[in-house]
Amino acid sequence: MKKIWATKLNAATLVLIPACIGINYLGKAFAAALKLPLWLDAIGTCIGAFLGGPIIGAICGAANNLIYGLTTGDNITLIYALTSVGIGIAVGIMSRLGKMKTLGGAILTACVAGFAAVLISTPLNVQFWGGTTGNIWGDALFAWTQSAGMPVMVGSFLDELVVDVPDKILTILVVYAIVKGLPKKLISLYEADDSIERLDI
Repeated sequence: MKKIWATKLNAATLVLIPACIGINYLGKAFAAALKLPLWLDAIGTCIGAFLGGPIIGAICGAANNLIYGLTTGDNITLIYALTSVGIGIAVGIMSRLGKMKTLGGAILTACVAGFAAVLISTPLNVQFWGGTTGNIWGDALFAWTQSAGMPVMVGSFLDELVVDVPDKILTILVVYAIVKGLPKKLISLYEADDSIERLDI
């Protein structure tokens, strides 16, 4: 169990984190500019989680939300840093369990990450936005659920589900293709033992 959470803090990791944040930032900006029905803001988080484990994945995800929100004035992004933390932890754990070694395992990882995002985001959606997500596809479904008399929480859950799970499947497939092409020597730089290593001060 300790090995799942072990984190190797070295120069390679310190370079990885900002690189992953940059990938997240560009993905989110791209999706926003083209008004895509997906988020595309977790590719870097998932790469960081795959290589560095759940703690690094969580750091990459949360940092991206905070930086994107502060630099663009998008307060919605700031709130969903919690969701990004959940995605990073979920993918990191699945990766440490060896689930990213096969395509089937990668798809399972995507589903786990997607459902983690849904479970964290749904109450935030209800609390701050009345149940909507701001995504055109999901909000259309939410509007239908409300016209059908469904509870707001159910409608918001479905709203988030139809966006987050496909988004995470696409994200993890991209990450899977990337990491399959990485040399083993590079991946070994991030492999940690059963103890969490610390930087020398």
